[in-house]
Amino acid sequence: MHTMWKGSISFGLVNIPIKLHAATEDKDVKFRSLHNECHTPIKYEKVCPTCEKEIGTEDIVKGYEITKGKFVVVEEDELKGLKDAVEEKAVEIIDFIKLEEIDPIYFNRSYYMSPDGGNKAYGLLRKALTDSEKVGLAKIMIRSKEQLAVIRVYLDTLLMETIHFPDEVRKAADVPNVPVEDNVTKKEIDTAIMLIDQLTTTFDPEKYKDEYRTNVLELIEAKRTGKELVTVKEKEPAAQMTDLMAALQASIDRTKPKTKKPAKTKKTVGKASAAGGKK
Repeated sequence: MHTMWKGSISFGLVNIPIKLHAATEDKDVKFRSLHNECHTPIKYEKVCPTCEKEIGTEDIVKGYEITKGKFVVVEEDELKGLKDAVEEKAVEIIDFIKLEEIDPIYFNRSYYMSPDGGNKAYGLLRKALTDSEKVGLAKIMIRSKEQLAVIRVYLDTLLMETIHFPDEVRKAADVPNVPVEDNVTKKEIDTAIMLIDQLTTTFDPEKYKDEYRTNVLELIEAKRTGKELVTVKEKEPAAQMTDLMAALQASIDRTKPKTKKPAKTKKTVGKASAAGGKK
């Protein structure tokens, strides 16, 4: 399993060297955007609309938009200094709480934590969390963003779940058109509860499948086996000119404006006819 972060988790005077591994993966079917004419993958370039030229990574700086079109430029060194100051405390467990106190809306991403040499300390935290039925609340810096995180036990493995800060969760009161009262009858409620009881079961994650993704993959496989494949059209190589003078002359001929023959006037036609009649 790929290691995406190395560091340590501490609570009190106990320090646990750990590695983070992504606990979930995105299995969406990825499509490339192709040019319909030649089936070449589309290239996305970074272009400055003002200068009308392509720019490289070295030409890009970070800017925070204060008002429309007005930015504050922040240098990478300035951000690095702030990041280094936070990282010293990033993985310290600051509180222990009950997991059920956190509403699921706060949860973001999950990471497995493996010991990086401190097996005894790892086992100590795992046992303490299990016996106390608590989870640890910590802060950690991941990909230049400070995260609030919950550390808990999942199938004998320490699991870290990043959670949103309160100001990142939108207020439910701002959702439009939510009815204030439930205008339903007792019979309707009883029927709804009966339906819920009939559909109630034990959660089995293996029971649920992504049917749309399965259908898309089956479609792709059917097209592949049916040889409905497209190939990128190769660029035609430019003609090789071995003779320098021939290449120069060809270039001149290609750019030379075409001259039009002068149109015959009636006077000219008349003279030609007269000349033709004299013998």
